[in-house]
Amino acid sequence: MKKLPARLMLAAALAGAMPGAPWAQAPAANAAIRLPALGDSAGEDFSVGTERRLGEQIMAELRRDPDYLDDPLLLDYVQSLWAPLLAAARQRGDITPDTDTALAWEPFLVRDRAVNAFALPGGFVGVHLGLIALTASRDELAAVLAHEMSHVTQRHIARGLASSSRQSLVGLAALLLGVLATSRAGNGDATQAVIVGSQAAMVQGQLNFSRDMEREADRIGWGLHNGAGFAPVGVASMFEKLEHAARLNDNGAFPYLRSHPLTVERIGEARTRVEAAAGPRSAAQSPLDHQLMQARARILMDAGVPALRRQQGLDAPAPNAAPAERVAALYASALASLQLGETARALTAVEVALPLAKTAAPNDARASRALALVQAQVLQANGQPALAGRLLAAVEANGSARPLLLARAQAALEASRTGGDAGALRTSTEALQTWVAEQGHDASAWALLAQCADALGLRLRSLRAEAEARAALGDVGGAIDRLRAAQRQARSGNATPDFIEASIVDARLRELVARRRAQLAEARGERGRQEPAPQ
Repeated sequence: MKKLPARLMLAAALAGAMPGAPWAQAPAANAAIRLPALGDSAGEDFSVGTERRLGEQIMAELRRDPDYLDDPLLLDYVQSLWAPLLAAARQRGDITPDTDTALAWEPFLVRDRAVNAFALPGGFVGVHLGLIALTASRDELAAVLAHEMSHVTQRHIARGLASSSRQSLVGLAALLLGVLATSRAGNGDATQAVIVGSQAAMVQGQLNFSRDMEREADRIGWGLHNGAGFAPVGVASMFEKLEHAARLNDNGAFPYLRSHPLTVERIGEARTRVEAAAGPRSAAQSPLDHQLMQARARILMDAGVPALRRQQGLDAPAPNAAPAERVAALYASALASLQLGETARALTAVEVALPLAKTAAPNDARASRALALVQAQVLQANGQPALAGRLLAAVEANGSARPLLLARAQAALEASRTGGDAGALRTSTEALQTWVAEQGHDASAWALLAQCADALGLRLRSLRAEAEARAALGDVGGAIDRLRAAQRQARSGNATPDFIEASIVDARLRELVARRRAQLAEARGERGRQEPAPQ
């Protein structure tokens, strides 16, 4: 996280840990993270619902952080590995009926160079871009995801917190955010400040799972990894990478080693499982799709000019490089050139990569889609959005429809702004409307729908979409503001009446106002419990 968000989260953490601190009265700091206290019976029960609420509060803060990354293509790739692991967990019975529907089971991306992944309460799993950039195959990345999923299925965080759950959810959420923020900021002094109190030290202990929990996650994660059809060698090679980093005395680039410490016993057990592995495995996958996502992670995790220049220079790979390696290098160069605003060089890199990809991986549909998406992005940057739209219209989804849906809408929006046909924009707007009707928490889709609707003159729909985008990010106050603006627009008589949209706006406004009042009531109640009345 950036330094400013880290300081803000640290302040929130200290406010939760030190009720008497002067900033503990700040409404913004308290209202954003208030949840019901666990009550007298908390020490006996940390329910699935309680865990989900705690996780949602933490995610509401993280989603507003600049380093929370919603890259549709990269997230789709992570989810393509997550989905078979989730199916295997359900088939094995690791996910029970109550946890299946109550927990989120949601991976998300963090724009950070550190090699790390972490499980949060409520079924949320964070994946740093540095981890994706390090892994050499989909099997290695799946091994880490399987391990983190096992922490969730076995409810390790809840089991650890249950013994100390008399502390309110507010304090737990704030302290978890503080520890995450300061550890990611790389500031050792700030981290020590967070964990100086006994309560904060307890939460730090929950982030570092016990050895028994690590062994359990290794064992269950191994079964998930194999059950989902991934090659066992991925587990072994990932352990080897982490062990090598441990031998080099981790310099801070491998937080995974600190929250998941390796032991001789764990490494030995993992190697024994790999050597004993037998049975059918899924067909070998082309490495090109993973190499492209590796390259994408490297570009997105470090937007500094020197780093981009290094990646841009990969457009002249070694002549003896394998075709897939050359395609990945050209893909990285095109992305870096786009970031630097050098569209001509980006276009050249893409044009060289496309025929090479047909040779390197003729049947890799996901890789073909990734290259088509970057080609369309280059065309838009080059002032040819209509051509980009026609290119995208011919591309098959090959996975989740979301990356193509958003890319097509963006191309149609850009084309309409340059005087292009509005028909494609109307089609994309309706497609986005259908999508968010089923995926109501997709903030990026709502935000893009707001822009498309506004370009079509549908101001009321645009304002409601803006409100929904803010609500999806946890900004209830901002959502209420946009809905009230939509009400004023509906009553102004300056637009064509849309009674259905206006009724939806009224209903959503009532719902969000009620939610906001409940949050404020919880905040006042929590302050009353933490702060004794003056003598």
